[in-house]
Amino acid sequence: MKSEVLVPLCETPVTLPVSYVPTPSAPYRIHRKAAQLTQQPGRPRHGSEAALAPAGARVLIWKQDPSVTELGTRKAFLPGVILAGPRDARIASGAPGIAPVSPNAFGDFILPPDTEQFDAVHTFAVVRQTLSLYQRALASSGTPAQLPWQWNSQRNTDPIKVFPHGLPDVMNAYYSREERALKFGDFIPSGETSRLYTCRSFDIVAHETGHAVLDGLKPRWLLRRNPPQTGGLHESFGDLTAIFLALSQLDQAEAVIAQTKADLHDKTFLADMAEQFGLALGRPNGLRNADNDLTLAEAGNEVHAISQVFTGAIYDILADIFAFERRPGLIDDAALLYRTGEYLCGLVLRSLIAAPDFGATFAHVASHMAQFAVSDGKPPQYREFIRQRFTLRQVQVAEDARTLDIEADSGTLQDRRSCCGTMNHAEYFELEDVLDEERKALASWCQQHYAARNHA
Repeated sequence: MKSEVLVPLCETPVTLPVSYVPTPSAPYRIHRKAAQLTQQPGRPRHGSEAALAPAGARVLIWKQDPSVTELGTRKAFLPGVILAGPRDARIASGAPGIAPVSPNAFGDFILPPDTEQFDAVHTFAVVRQTLSLYQRALASSGTPAQLPWQWNSQRNTDPIKVFPHGLPDVMNAYYSREERALKFGDFIPSGETSRLYTCRSFDIVAHETGHAVLDGLKPRWLLRRNPPQTGGLHESFGDLTAIFLALSQLDQAEAVIAQTKADLHDKTFLADMAEQFGLALGRPNGLRNADNDLTLAEAGNEVHAISQVFTGAIYDILADIFAFERRPGLIDDAALLYRTGEYLCGLVLRSLIAAPDFGATFAHVASHMAQFAVSDGKPPQYREFIRQRFTLRQVQVAEDARTLDIEADSGTLQDRRSCCGTMNHAEYFELEDVLDEERKALASWCQQHYAARNHA
């Protein structure tokens, strides 16, 4: 629509530019929006000073795995300063690696899927969202929380480095504290021609970032000298991170509700971990299924299996609390699922922090969860859900977590054969100690034999 203004002394109306006179028209609204984005900004609408830093960046990421076509991609907003890479104060693009990705004219990172630039943005975004998820969970009294990486200190604030294509032809991904990095593999599955990139899996990126977050809080838990359940807590935390991060996004919560008709024990992508990677390995339900009924007796001592016991209990508690609080006439199901996931995420994280720094067991964490649920003022049913679900899986829930014994170093190494790349990384097996023993033996032999030869 064009604006026409009658100008005196002219016989015919003059057609003026759409920007000349504000009009309640679609063309003017389009022009105004374009001008706000492209022209020099004027006086701020609120306050006397303009913001000193950008508000944040929009990114395009996979909602789950590329194979979960029902969900596909989504735009997300990352608040804060995001620079080319992408990178921020806590997360950096690893080098050498994918060339730094620059933001567009609007400061956003919107790239086409199935490109290395998209992979760099997607991986950074999921790592950033995971760190923010747990920082918010620990925030108190309006004060933001800081979660350090394992190497951070007053004098060392180095970020974690992210390598989306860091492990060519490797069917795995891992977090390394020595490298201060998250590295993701890519490979061609047997019988296929297309390469599979683990960094494109929302679940895998969240899982490995979960290991990095927990290592910053409990650095001794990754060591193999811990009892099997401590290793199970670490592996489970990675899986739960993927679940909690998915539930922190309202569109995914809505998709879960629609997919299951609000029955979380119905088949859902939320309970399946890394579907695309699992299919490549011949597993129809992904790498793991969170909605399971495994007990400690059935799991044995293999860390991967033990982790599913804890994950399954937490998933059941999530479903129990959601069903208990459900009031479709008062609150939207997706909003309730979002809130339930948010609370349970914080509850699990606080309970892990409260557990012993070495030799922690499922009982320690479960008992703290029950205690925190009471001190949080939640209905008594919450504590009962926690007690029931862990008891069914042969995990003791004590009235006071402080009365539980801490498992000492038994000298038995954990069986981590089926775990992710992080749990199988050599640096957490303390193999350097074995090499040191061999070096000491060599030095002792040299001292004895060379001394004898010199005296001969």
